[in-house]
Amino acid sequence: MSATSNVTKIDFYEVLSVSRDASDQELKTAYRKLAMQYHPDRNPGNAEAEDKFKECSEAYQVLSDPDKRAAYDRYGHAAFNGSSSGAGAGPFGGGFGGAQDLGDIFGDLFGEMFNMGGARGRASRVQRGRDLRYDLTLEFEEAVFGVEREIKIRRSETCTDCKGTGAAKGRQPITCTQCNGSGQQRFQQGFFSVARTCSVCGGTGTMIVDPCTTCRGETRIQTEHKILVKVPAGVEQETRIRYQGEGEAGKFAGPAGDLYVVLNIKEHKFFERDGDDLHCVMPISFPQAALGSDLEIQTLEGVETIKIPEGTQSGREFRMRGKGVPHLNERGKGDLIVEIRVQTPGKLSKQQKDLLRQLADTMTVENTPTSRGIFDKVKDIFQ
Repeated sequence: MSATSNVTKIDFYEVLSVSRDASDQELKTAYRKLAMQYHPDRNPGNAEAEDKFKECSEAYQVLSDPDKRAAYDRYGHAAFNGSSSGAGAGPFGGGFGGAQDLGDIFGDLFGEMFNMGGARGRASRVQRGRDLRYDLTLEFEEAVFGVEREIKIRRSETCTDCKGTGAAKGRQPITCTQCNGSGQQRFQQGFFSVARTCSVCGGTGTMIVDPCTTCRGETRIQTEHKILVKVPAGVEQETRIRYQGEGEAGKFAGPAGDLYVVLNIKEHKFFERDGDDLHCVMPISFPQAALGSDLEIQTLEGVETIKIPEGTQSGREFRMRGKGVPHLNERGKGDLIVEIRVQTPGKLSKQQKDLLRQLADTMTVENTPTSRGIFDKVKDIFQ
């Protein structure tokens, strides 16, 4: 006469100490707490703790899956009796849950065909850090001649205490208790293998049991960092200077992102920039324009003299070679273009008026309209 086992399994909700309407997040939190408490690594040689660990893992495996949880809520443990894989037999029947499961099936088939090397399905823990942007405002002359400026940025850097692991000193992340380090939860149904990202470790295959006290398991900390920015001569508005690896540190000791310094250049009080050329307007008197004169021009590099010939008309431009902006990363400079504007005095003394009347008597101007060329007319259209 054979003995019959009457061992009764404990209710899965009681195992995890949650209510029957517990959310997915509540289930995950409860399981993580129990898994860390009873994990074999923390309880070596303790058979009771090992049984508790297996018990809570089995409970979470069922309740974390919507289809399995629905079957368990309806039929209890009987929903999975007779299944070699722990799910799929009994009233549950092992059927798939519709279109979502079909997506998992085809995703898994293609994943297995093209997945090359490494732990199958495991998401990489190493993540590249984010790029950062810093807006730097420069004076006009600083952009022309170049400058060095020290800036301060706040960024995430790899925690020096845990070396980016997220675990406390002397500890390492442990293998995920839910997926056994694979990064996926797999279910077999006939010819198909259904795989889903592990809901506990997020696909990394590991768990942090004892978090680092410095970064609290985040693997990175916020710090203030100084960087010397070297602005070359001749930069323009919105120029971006890239500093590789000076962005935020990656998670789990991943590579750092880059820092982009974006330049904003202030306007000059009388110079205007057009590429590498500079433009300015210089007012002169009527006698200077009529008789000619030597005119002193203030450039970015000092005072220069240009010769204004007799009879210079208002609007005439003079080009000063090499007095503009240095070519970026090249030899040579642009030009300074000076536009002459003849000013008419607003107030005159009696003596000045008398002199001008005498001058006017000696000069004749025919006050009749002059024909304008086609190019002048077209120019006016676009002004």
